[in-house]
Amino acid sequence: MCNLRPGGGSPYFMTIHFFMIIIKQNRVRFCHFGKSWPALQPIPRSRVNLTLSNPSPANDLFRARNSCVKPLHVTLRSMNVRDAAASANGFAIRAEQVSRHYKMGEVLIRAVNEISLEVAAGEFLALLGASGSGKSTLLNLMAGLDRPTSGAIHALGRDLATMSSEDLATHRNRTIGIVFQSFQLLPRMTLEENVELPLRLGEMPRSERPAHVREALERVGLAARTRHRPTELSGGEQQRAAIARALVNQPKILLADEPTGNLDTKTGEEIMSLIAGIHRPPSGPGRTIIMVTHERGLAERYADRIVTLSDGAISREERLR
Repeated sequence: MCNLRPGGGSPYFMTIHFFMIIIKQNRVRFCHFGKSWPALQPIPRSRVNLTLSNPSPANDLFRARNSCVKPLHVTLRSMNVRDAAASANGFAIRAEQVSRHYKMGEVLIRAVNEISLEVAAGEFLALLGASGSGKSTLLNLMAGLDRPTSGAIHALGRDLATMSSEDLATHRNRTIGIVFQSFQLLPRMTLEENVELPLRLGEMPRSERPAHVREALERVGLAARTRHRPTELSGGEQQRAAIARALVNQPKILLADEPTGNLDTKTGEEIMSLIAGIHRPPSGPGRTIIMVTHERGLAERYADRIVTLSDGAISREERLR
């Protein structure tokens, strides 16, 4: 029995019961041997066309081991995932009359209310405002973690509101890096394994992952801590690890939600210096940075522009550089 099931926005996963897998000449042969185990590796994002048949006699090797072998053939038909639009008119993010409303009993909460905003490629934008002003909700919409009630969010020319959950997962994995205030590291995994996760979800070959992980960890100064678990790291080191994970797939856009919120002043400044270096590195391409913060001083020091939100709407814009 072959069972295909969706994996929460990730590629489809195959669980195989009572079959051995043989791959030969672009065909997959399942041979029954009376055992079961799950195939945990993700199948490439493909449209799967299953063709079942009862071919003539099984391979002599398997016939010798089990005279009851009944092979089945499965053909996988590739389906390419559409890449991001080649041109986005110079904008990394463009929001057009975006609203996100929630219903709490009889009360309508307008978390984001008809916001229009353009973020140029390569810009460092700070979203400022009090708690409840809509900053984090807007950032989640830009990341494709939430969908707008109305309006449109375009990231590198693609309308996130029209994308399927699977396409959004692919888009986030390849285009956007996200840094959270609370780090969101998996406690049972080592630092190296946490940083490797986006590469595994992006189906990068196993042999290519270590070099990318090493490069990301070296960039944030954690090359010597790869075998440590999150609980063995300081708050600043955990945030550096979260930044390394966000950068490992070399995204064009980095979204940071209160990246210094859980850190002391000195460590917060170190993290901001690191983010500034990602924005404008000494060599190589920079990144578009969109950062949510309560701290005006940090925003003025590092951002190109400050957008202040109040009650789910833009109340002020300031061009600093």
